[in-house]
Amino acid sequence: MLDQVQQFIQEHQLFSPTDTLLLAVSGGLDSVVLADVLHRLGQPFAVAHGHFGLRGEEADADEEFVRKLAQQYKVPCFAEFFQTKKFAEQEGISTQMAARALRYEWFERVRAQQGYAAIATAHHQRDTAETMLLNLTHGTGLAGLHGIRPKTGHLVRPLLGLSKPDLFDYVVERRLVWREDASNDSPVYQRNRLRLEVLPVLRDINPNLDQTMSTTAERVGGAEEIVRRYVADTAAQAQRTEPEATYLDIRLLQNTAATALVLHELLRPFGFAYPVVKDIVRSFGAEPGRRFESPTHLLVKDREQLVITPRRLTQFGTHQLQAGQEVLKIDGLHLRTELLEAPEGYEPPRGKALAALDADKLRFPLTVRPWQEGDWFMPIGMKGKKLLSDFLIDQKVPLNLKDSVWVLATADGKIAWVIGYRPDERFKVTAETERVLVVRRM
Repeated sequence: MLDQVQQFIQEHQLFSPTDTLLLAVSGGLDSVVLADVLHRLGQPFAVAHGHFGLRGEEADADEEFVRKLAQQYKVPCFAEFFQTKKFAEQEGISTQMAARALRYEWFERVRAQQGYAAIATAHHQRDTAETMLLNLTHGTGLAGLHGIRPKTGHLVRPLLGLSKPDLFDYVVERRLVWREDASNDSPVYQRNRLRLEVLPVLRDINPNLDQTMSTTAERVGGAEEIVRRYVADTAAQAQRTEPEATYLDIRLLQNTAATALVLHELLRPFGFAYPVVKDIVRSFGAEPGRRFESPTHLLVKDREQLVITPRRLTQFGTHQLQAGQEVLKIDGLHLRTELLEAPEGYEPPRGKALAALDADKLRFPLTVRPWQEGDWFMPIGMKGKKLLSDFLIDQKVPLNLKDSVWVLATADGKIAWVIGYRPDERFKVTAETERVLVVRRM
């Protein structure tokens, strides 16, 4: 078995023999096996144990057991107590989800602080089978069917190639002691019901179910990699990311195979569910302006492209930029200023992300605020007024980007710059300008 684990580690390049790992140890059979295996392989490691405040004296005994285990192997031991129920109530999530979030955030914090190479967990083939079936029950794509990966970021799973019977045989042979968690038999948790009620029936049909599911997960992972590369190629052609929004070319999307599947993969980072993505695809031939929302983002079908922006609450209030102030940071907006002398023949810098303004024509403090209906300015190059609403239409600014347009105004209310779009003619740099204020959107 040691050879099998060693081969798995090398095959998947989980870590090097000199790396120090942070081993997540609950005190249960799986993590006890992993600790003993790593010890026998000569792999440096430390132990981390989370106490979730859910099982009273039993959990206290678990922590004491893990501390003694660490002493036995002569390795460092880190333990943390979590207010799990309080955190679950605050976040509006289940106790299980809260415990998972708390422990993995803590594991990573300890790993980073101590300089350990990776966090090792004791997942095995049966965990892969449970994860795949649970995801399938809730509905999933390829990402939910590849099971548990051997390595994800700083998380490594050296026992993933082993079955649960392999672990039982190991503890018998090595005469190891472990702690049983009674909550593992509670039917309250979905995973436990799957483990206790569903999987035994499936193993009657296929006694090698765990190995079969593990092989299937590997094949699905290969198919997922093919899809990932196809999606990456599509994104390179169809996707354009700017500071204010992400744009997707509808025409190019329409020419892809399995458009809804590909678009869902492109929109996955923005939180759009597959049924919503199907509605987006159906809107390709519709009039501009159709809106679609995820928990985090807004997507607008705009002429020949999809425009995705973060969802924002309506922005209220104004922010002042004082004379001499070099930086102004607002949620979603970061401005930096530079005051320059304007020698004869000076050519001001140009670009949408900056405005070069005649400093002596500006009345301070300047105000940074969202644009409002009725705002007007004199776009540089024009002599007359223009309503900002009309200017944004002329610029073909998508509906969901209009809400995030800011203006830089003088103390007497004149708009000096529609930030990211156009300065005002009244404040442009001329041959008579002596000092220039350059304002950049970072």
